[in-house]
Amino acid sequence: MTPRDQHTGSTAGPAAQPLRSDAERNRARIIAAARTVFGRDGLSTSMASVAREAGVGIATIFRRFPTKEELVAAVFADRMDAYVRATAEALAEPDPWRGFSGYIETVCAMQAADRGFADVLTMSLPGAEALEACRAEAYQGFLELIARAKDSGDLREDFTSRDLVLLLMANAGVLSATGEDAPDAWRRPVAWMIQSFKAPARGPLPDPPEDAALYQAMRRASLGPTSTETGKGH
Repeated sequence: MTPRDQHTGSTAGPAAQPLRSDAERNRARIIAAARTVFGRDGLSTSMASVAREAGVGIATIFRRFPTKEELVAAVFADRMDAYVRATAEALAEPDPWRGFSGYIETVCAMQAADRGFADVLTMSLPGAEALEACRAEAYQGFLELIARAKDSGDLREDFTSRDLVLLLMANAGVLSATGEDAPDAWRRPVAWMIQSFKAPARGPLPDPPEDAALYQAMRRASLGPTSTETGKGH
């Protein structure tokens, strides 16, 4: 999802090469700065904060990344690839429960390592097509993990994929509250939740939210109040 370079008045040939090189350096600088800012402050931070960290004007950012979603996709492309690989590795685990529970632990640890990625996993970003494709691939793999763990009798029958989304949302909240003072605090509630997923069920549960409602919640969370930022006034 690399945006195409835009250089007004540039010409073909050797004279244009320095402009392309400058543009590529600016792009790399912006991505590195965004990775730092998003990892520290989460995705609700403004594009102006990214510009300050990168040492470029905000107009430069919007030339390279017309929307915040495109910048998010560029920053977290490698992490989303790792997210997909984690699903494949979990499916390769011969023990269904270890594959299922280990996958949840791995994903929660990925959240803990990067606050921005913790946000990405609990948001819907339709404008970031490559990122959403990775999410869809990982989701299909997780459905297989659920089916295997239920077939083996290890996972309670009323567990749904929506329960993972809720767990990741809850974990993101714990990380936001405790990340600086107790960075490993997330491990205990995640362990509690994984144990609660184990069969047999201890009792009935309230119904999970509808898919549409959960998607709307994820969409509303996407990029927070800055999702409609433009280059003006920032």
